[in-house]
Amino acid sequence: MAWKTLDDVALAGKTVLVRVDINVPMDAGRVTDATRIEKIVPTVEDVIALGGKVVLLAHFDRPKGKVVPEMSLSHVVTAVEAALGRKVVFGTDCVGAAARAAIAAAGMGDVVLLENTRFHAGEEKNDPALAAEMAALGDVFVNDAFSAAHRAHASTAGIAALLPAAAGRLMEAELRALEAALGSPVRPVVAVVGGAKVSTKLDLLGNLVTKVDHLVIGGGMANTFLVAQGIEVGKSLAERDMADTAREILGKAKAAGCTIHLPVDVVVAREFKAHAAHETVAAEACPADAMILDAGPETVAAVEAVFEAAKTLIWNGPLGAFELKPFDAATNAAARTAARLTRAGKLVSVAGGGDTVSALNAAGAAGDFTFISTAGGAFLEWMEGKDLPGVTALMG
Repeated sequence: MAWKTLDDVALAGKTVLVRVDINVPMDAGRVTDATRIEKIVPTVEDVIALGGKVVLLAHFDRPKGKVVPEMSLSHVVTAVEAALGRKVVFGTDCVGAAARAAIAAAGMGDVVLLENTRFHAGEEKNDPALAAEMAALGDVFVNDAFSAAHRAHASTAGIAALLPAAAGRLMEAELRALEAALGSPVRPVVAVVGGAKVSTKLDLLGNLVTKVDHLVIGGGMANTFLVAQGIEVGKSLAERDMADTAREILGKAKAAGCTIHLPVDVVVAREFKAHAAHETVAAEACPADAMILDAGPETVAAVEAVFEAAKTLIWNGPLGAFELKPFDAATNAAARTAARLTRAGKLVSVAGGGDTVSALNAAGAAGDFTFISTAGGAFLEWMEGKDLPGVTALMG
């Protein structure tokens, strides 16, 4: 690929501006999940090892260009110090005198964290003047925030055009995994796409049918495809007004040589709640007063057979109402099969999206996948075939 990594730029004696995503969940002033902070450690350690001074740029929440004290990155300093095992010098602004003072105060091996980039209205507008102010603070720019790569912001795309730029270790791992999954994958390639609505994943489905050999559709969107084929789905979640679109996608898939897999049997219930009374019926036999909440065992067996024959898997979205037991059964079974095949070296498996990560964690399968993307929007836009400004900027 045309982007550079930390190994391609001279960092010794340089001030290195590292864009990270540490937009972590907080409760009562404490970080409740430090995963995103822990993910930046390899990049920070490598920059220091290569002789650079690390200055972290990051956003936090959505202050919409205003200074909002509860959205200050000062609240995460303790958690960042704990993850890095290093002192963190906090700068009360991400540009100007306060930023310069924090950078000057940092000693060898210290890390600087500058204030929320989104406290400036120019950040989300990719304002050239703000990008230039940020760039003036350092010598090299490293983007390690793939999860923000779909945004053309001053601290992601703008600054990359003004300094020698490279991908950090997390960004590098993400890009290599995505290239292996869709850019130049080992075939056959299977994609699993689940979730509630076809309408939110139109671009995704339209792109995938031209790129993959098999497309497994699950969750509520599978019901819409069943309706498009004239199958009644009772009280199930379905976008009946999207039936024509679903038929277009089926036609596009056929023309592209992509096999679409829909449920052949389903688990139905009369109530949307955990442990609701349920039964398994053929996909075309959903009772009028019931709703489809999961794929059935025959469907799972068919999906697993596709996985067995595949070399590459991309996964976004659950196969059923995975948050309600026992309607997580299909997702869990398929996820564990994918994990087993990956462990055995038979499958390259890449997954991403919030619900997907939660579902794979619940199934105990996430740890065995080749790569789990923590980037929601960026991962989806990449699957849709869109250019990601934060990545494109690294290729200049």
